[in-house]
Amino acid sequence: MKIGIASACAAVLAVGGIGAYNVVHGAASDATERETPAGDSFDASTLSTSPPSGDEAVEFARAFLDDWSDRHLQRAADATDTPNRAARALRGYTRGLHLKHLAFGHVEAVGPSAATPGGTEVTFDVTARVAGGTWTYSSAVAVLQNRDGKPAVHWNNSVLCPGLGDGQSLTAGKLPRDLDAAKVVASDGKTELAGFPSLRQMAATIRKNAEPTGGSGGTGVAVVEPGGAGRTLHVFTKGRPPVIKTTVDASLQAVAEEAVKDGHLQGKAAGTVALDWRSGHILAVAHTGPDGDIAINGIKSPGSTMKIVTSAALFDQVGFTANSPAPCTDSVTANSQVFHNDPGVRANPRATLAQAFTVSCNTSFIKEGFRHLVHNGDASALHDEAVNVFGMGSWSIGGGVATTDPSIPSDVQGGDQAAQFIGQGKVTATPLFMASVAATVRDAGFHQPIILPGQRQERAPRPISATTADYLRTMMQDVATRGTAAPRLGGLAGVGAKTGTAEEGDHTNGWLTAYDSRIAVAALVEGGRSGVDSAGHVVRRLLTAR
Repeated sequence: MKIGIASACAAVLAVGGIGAYNVVHGAASDATERETPAGDSFDASTLSTSPPSGDEAVEFARAFLDDWSDRHLQRAADATDTPNRAARALRGYTRGLHLKHLAFGHVEAVGPSAATPGGTEVTFDVTARVAGGTWTYSSAVAVLQNRDGKPAVHWNNSVLCPGLGDGQSLTAGKLPRDLDAAKVVASDGKTELAGFPSLRQMAATIRKNAEPTGGSGGTGVAVVEPGGAGRTLHVFTKGRPPVIKTTVDASLQAVAEEAVKDGHLQGKAAGTVALDWRSGHILAVAHTGPDGDIAINGIKSPGSTMKIVTSAALFDQVGFTANSPAPCTDSVTANSQVFHNDPGVRANPRATLAQAFTVSCNTSFIKEGFRHLVHNGDASALHDEAVNVFGMGSWSIGGGVATTDPSIPSDVQGGDQAAQFIGQGKVTATPLFMASVAATVRDAGFHQPIILPGQRQERAPRPISATTADYLRTMMQDVATRGTAAPRLGGLAGVGAKTGTAEEGDHTNGWLTAYDSRIAVAALVEGGRSGVDSAGHVVRRLLTAR
């Protein structure tokens, strides 16, 4: 049911529980109804082409209005050119509004009626004491006369209220909730999401697709359609708008809005998502740039943040431990393609998997991934780990909000079979997905991200093993305290992280995903020269928000 406030009487509303009464019963039959003349009733078939004078029209209109206000409704109706219709309408006005008192003032002739040929228009003010309060408005009638000089009020429902049509009725009292005024709010129940630049479009989408709760309709006057839909005419007391409550944390969202505009990013497009890792609730989504919401739809190669999933696959499917050998060489060749490390990564032939993870050695992960997770050309192991443990798939976060699905193809070929293990090639993800990856590690379980409390959450086919989660948490904590994320996150208690730098065309994108004792967060900066020097600034601001 939708309801809004109209500026004039010509509006329509769905109203329930306030004694609505149809002004005209059966609009179709009334439109063609023939009035039966009785005694000296007005004979419309002998209508004069000359309108009555202004004084005559005012005198007759006053008599009509006096009868109406004195509740002589049949006598008032008999003064019209269609008494039967007028009588029903006048009774409906009285009953529907729960009319207590009616008065008219400023009755004046204003000249020939533009709407009723042959009539003189008479305007007047109405003061109606009805259920809930006093309603004042202006209306008008057209006074006609026949060739014998007998006058009559030309009847249509707009006499009751300008613009009121056949089949509509007036009602007063308690109004229903105005669903058109529903507000999409944060988890505090009051902060509107539309107030955050990054969430305006999302809030509009949720408002169209989610069911509001709570609220009240207040009191006032309304017009009712036979089918039940419409709008409010006049409000005596305001109600409370219904709300659609989301999982967004208003204070954290405010921090995220500023974080993606951090001065260190030099205006580069950025997107970030923060999750409650215990539940998958989306706490903040913020973005900048010309390409829309890259936080949930920025589908890019995630670079070395994917090494979290690669490590999990080596633990779960191969039997690696954090201390398993993973030599870090300057280069490695896989499927005839040569891969190198990022600048600054030193070769270490004695490196363990944990050490390679801490410094983000590409060659270690490409060599071990290609060697142990690709079998006879089948490179689907990373895809399977992402789906089965980290819940990769098509998610609905709720409210009709569209998100772009991550992708780790199960049938990659050539050099992409090796590139996938460092988040390159055909591997794509969003900050939303990478935040969920970090959340899965921190909570030792996957909770599909949602933005509406109670929204159905997809489940991963199997939980991450406790051993794998322990290995990954230890490794991610090392990255934060003494590895590639330490320049931004070092010194923050309980933080685990993974940086990423992904090549895209002629530039790189910076990534960082992390968790602490409260949230899991990921950020993407398009054109970031490294994850720590771009996305790292965004993530730090969210992790240090209080």
